[in-house]
Amino acid sequence: MTSSPSEIDLPTIFDPASLVKKGLCPVTEIRYDGDALESHSLYYEQHGTGPEKIVFIMGLNSTSFSWTNQVEYFGNNPKYSILVFDNRGVGNSGTPFGPYTTSEMARDVVVLLDYIGWKEGRGVHVVGISLGGMIAQELSTLIPHRIASLSLVVTTAGGRIWNNFPPLKGTLTLARQLMVKDPAVRASNSLGVLFPTAWLEAVAKGDPRGRTNRQIETENFLKRFYAARPQSFIGVISQMAAGLTHRVTGDRLKEISKLIPKVLIATGDEDHLVDPQRSRFIKANMPEAELVEFPGTGHAIQLQWPREFNELIARAILEGRSRLTERV
Repeated sequence: MTSSPSEIDLPTIFDPASLVKKGLCPVTEIRYDGDALESHSLYYEQHGTGPEKIVFIMGLNSTSFSWTNQVEYFGNNPKYSILVFDNRGVGNSGTPFGPYTTSEMARDVVVLLDYIGWKEGRGVHVVGISLGGMIAQELSTLIPHRIASLSLVVTTAGGRIWNNFPPLKGTLTLARQLMVKDPAVRASNSLGVLFPTAWLEAVAKGDPRGRTNRQIETENFLKRFYAARPQSFIGVISQMAAGLTHRVTGDRLKEISKLIPKVLIATGDEDHLVDPQRSRFIKANMPEAELVEFPGTGHAIQLQWPREFNELIARAILEGRSRLTERV
């Protein structure tokens, strides 16, 4: 007997105690360059059984394993059910021919939400980081009536391709990563662009072994790296193409801001991949939204400040639900 996509067992680093289900969600799309039919699947995990449903959308060329702190926090809290998944082109998800667009990747998320049965009005809270935040903007255009709160983390509304490249340090690091195979070197390169140097060299608070943040994050990076399927070159450049071609106009941002009960924008002030000015631009075009800036913080807010980040997301969820109650 052949296993169904939802029954295929794939390795995970998440806590099995909070796991509700995991598997592969089939996604089918019709290509625009002819009549060929192309299919791929998204790897997903659902944790927790609470009434508030959260979907976390990961960023460029990273797997859902980068949400480890959020799965631990929200997945073990009886208030929440959470959904994490690998975007197309990375991890255990399929890699269809590229290049990709953020609107295509958002349609993937709609298919996944439908697949697991999260279809009710104002039933889901969306958290998108970096490229995931770009996808979340497109998702908010597709299904605004299904979203109770929207958290856009270290992301951008995009624009012309030549304006969408990261700051110089980030661009150079992404280019170098294309040539690097050694996991230890990849870890060093990634940490240097994801976190401030001063924070990396500091001794981690509360660590009984007295390790630096760099030592801990290197171990975590390698754990995620070895647990995931190696990303193909097509997946890498196709996801990059999605980020470079992303564009949501000011008018669209204003419309999203009006339609979603609670919009949170979060950024760090030492981000080498998405300039903090991009978050400020989003806020300028989303007057109802809240902007929170983390001092001394790089691109990976959810890893650098897990407790503070989780509490911020929990507050956004609570405020989104409260505003809906007030409208009734």
